[in-house]
Amino acid sequence: MRLQDKIAVITGGAAGIGFAYATRFLAEGACVVVADIADPGPAVEKLAAPGRALGIRTDVADATSVRAMVDAAIARFGRVDVLVNNAAVFATLTPQRFDEIPEAEWDRVMAVNVKGVWNCARAVAPAMRAQGGGRIVNVASAIVAKGTALLMHYVTSKGAVVAMTRALARELGPDRITVNAVAPGLILSDTVQANPAITSFQEAAIMQARSLRREAFPADVEGTVVFLASDDSAFMSGQTLIVDGGSVFSTL
Repeated sequence: MRLQDKIAVITGGAAGIGFAYATRFLAEGACVVVADIADPGPAVEKLAAPGRALGIRTDVADATSVRAMVDAAIARFGRVDVLVNNAAVFATLTPQRFDEIPEAEWDRVMAVNVKGVWNCARAVAPAMRAQGGGRIVNVASAIVAKGTALLMHYVTSKGAVVAMTRALARELGPDRITVNAVAPGLILSDTVQANPAITSFQEAAIMQARSLRREAFPADVEGTVVFLASDDSAFMSGQTLIVDGGSVFSTL
């Protein structure tokens, strides 16, 4: 098990792809903190891992909420080895022209998808420094390389995540903290499938562009996140790995 006895915080872990990450991390031997703005209690019960899974209600856009979550995680498990910055506004969005996006929606996407990553990284950094290292895995998106229309706020936010990954890698490298990102294509998690506006959006074009012409599900990206969270990636930092079925042939 590649994450044996590691303590991992997974934001947005109560549903969708975040819940899939939490399930896989437990299978790989980790203890998991499910941090989510939604009640994480039902997710923790479903994980069925008494003593190894902790749910903490967290708004990643609020620094005080994030600090309280990290403090609670350390109080329970004693350390934080891995942070998976997965929380993001996406599954509830409706594609629309950039000049029709409501300002409040733009601000919320930036607050969660960008500021949230910063809040969580700065909250875990002191603990990781004190313990001699750690792993931060940011969830970006392959959509950044495509510049897809009608989701400008989401595309912009995930481009910022790629840039932040590089800057954080430079700053945290001397502390033996690696910072990498995974950039999935469209993954059909349960939360994404619940929004037809997203699942049908450019569906044909997305499928046509893939070398592997099939739909993608959380299991298709879980392994990459485990790799970036494990010692197998110990000499990698500042990198973004695209997992989109061979649609984008470039580095982000």
